[in-house]
Amino acid sequence: MYDLQQKAILTDQVILALKTIFDPEIPVNIYDLGLVYEVNINNEGVAEITMTLTAPNCPVAEDLPVEVHDKVAAIPGLTGCNVTLTFDPPWDRAMISDAGLLELGFL
Repeated sequence: MYDLQQKAILTDQVILALKTIFDPEIPVNIYDLGLVYEVNINNEGVAEITMTLTAPNCPVAEDLPVEVHDKVAAIPGLTGCNVTLTFDPPWDRAMISDAGLLELGFL
């Protein structure tokens, strides 16, 4: 069983890993792009990630969740990773973080 401190440390590591994954059409990582809706570490040490894509017919619809799974599952201390893809709510530009907007030149 993982305590709150362990979960917090692992969550930070997951977010750092997610920030190394980029949408090929937009030069911003998927976390700052707002594609990651939720990151949780359960009591067994499994990262539970809920994410979306910029559009349901996104050309990387099959590849991006696999890349997320593989990079996150490789983090020491985690026992696994589950990635859930959702389109509710649908992604829009308002979900981009300030860091992402700055990177895109919108701030």
